[in-house]
Amino acid sequence: MALFTSDRPSDRPIREGEIIHASVVNAINILRDVREMITNTFGGKMKRYEVLMDITLKQALEKLETEARSKGYDGCVAVRISHPRIADGACEIFAYGTGFNYIAADQEQ
Repeated sequence: MALFTSDRPSDRPIREGEIIHASVVNAINILRDVREMITNTFGGKMKRYEVLMDITLKQALEKLETEARSKGYDGCVAVRISHPRIADGACEIFAYGTGFNYIAADQEQ
């Protein structure tokens, strides 16, 4: 499965399809959230939130791939990632793009 942030892959022609999206929301437990609030007060790297964001981003991209595959696409182009704020101690990653299929060499115009 191919995910591209560009509008077109450079290697082969494609036929664009519909928009594909995936949303994942994860929350950190209350004890870790309190630790991060203390870090936020005094300064420093918020490692637990970084890990939460990394995990959530990975899950959102995997879900985007799964959605595209389930609709018969070879991948997504113009992939964008958004992370709106939902609640303290939680994060949402919203990923979306346009599904595409590669065009076979004998079908090129």
